[in-house]
Amino acid sequence: MQTPTPRLILGIDPGLRITGFGVIQITGNQLAYVASGCIKSNEKETLPERLRTIAEDIQSIIAHHHPDDVVVEKVFVNVNPQSTLLLGQARGAAITAAVLAGATVYEYTALQVKQSVVGHGKAAKEQVQEMVKRLLKLATTPQADAADALATAITHAHSRQGLGAIASELLSSKKVRQRGGRLM
Repeated sequence: MQTPTPRLILGIDPGLRITGFGVIQITGNQLAYVASGCIKSNEKETLPERLRTIAEDIQSIIAHHHPDDVVVEKVFVNVNPQSTLLLGQARGAAITAAVLAGATVYEYTALQVKQSVVGHGKAAKEQVQEMVKRLLKLATTPQADAADALATAITHAHSRQGLGAIASELLSSKKVRQRGGRLM
């Protein structure tokens, strides 16, 4: 039997003030914690300077860990459109940094992440933190933004197994095509 190849996954929870990141390793169906933390931008800096901080730090993390996949949480629309736009710009800085580093980028909604990690899409942040702690066998609970990033990476790891892996294999073999998120 062939030994599964370990894969590193970098999860990113974008935010203009705090961008969480988390790196996990998946070998077969075993998850292992590698690193996590938060990128904090200075609120006194201009928007371009804050976006540069996010992009440069993401590039540095990618250069240090060399992830196989980068996963970014999709933006949801807030009540405040200005907040949504700022969040989208932080997300764009993170995605651009990953793409410029040559990484493949995947995206999941917060609902998909919570469903995958906790079991229901309306889970509280504390529930996500606790499940990340349990799934990765951590001694302490990670900070909320780092936990969200780790949860995003875990979601991608889960999607690469089971039906997600089958779908990826079928798409790459050109035996099926995808339309509107469905396999045809």
